[in-house]
Amino acid sequence: MDAPTAFTPLSALAGGVLIGLSAVMLMALNGRIAGIAGIVGGLLGPAPFNGLDRFWRLAFVAGLVAAPALWFAATGTMPEVAVTDSWPLLIVAGLIVGVGTQIGSGCTSGHGVCGLARLSPRSAVATGVFMAAALLTVFVTRHLV
Repeated sequence: MDAPTAFTPLSALAGGVLIGLSAVMLMALNGRIAGIAGIVGGLLGPAPFNGLDRFWRLAFVAGLVAAPALWFAATGTMPEVAVTDSWPLLIVAGLIVGVGTQIGSGCTSGHGVCGLARLSPRSAVATGVFMAAALLTVFVTRHLV
């Protein structure tokens, strides 16, 4: 049986505010979209980036990785994470998501957060496809499999 999902409006609101703030700050200070797939892809791919471009990408990813430690420093507890699926399933799912971000020219953060905020029609379609795929996946895995 899967672990129950604990939704708390305050933590969801705080998370949304922080995501939005980081997206606005990156656009205002760097003129860049906070799409995680593009940020990480720029670090891993053979793109012709200069040192400053690599620095902000590394700093952004370091902030994502450091977030649980900052949470612990602020609250004294670590965020609870329960992964109940097998490693092979998680690897296949990650590869499918990676292929999808390539096909869709971006990820949920790039299209769903930044693209929708910029009123991008392409991002609206991409986000709709992401959400439809997520709904279908949840329905299939919870009710048919």
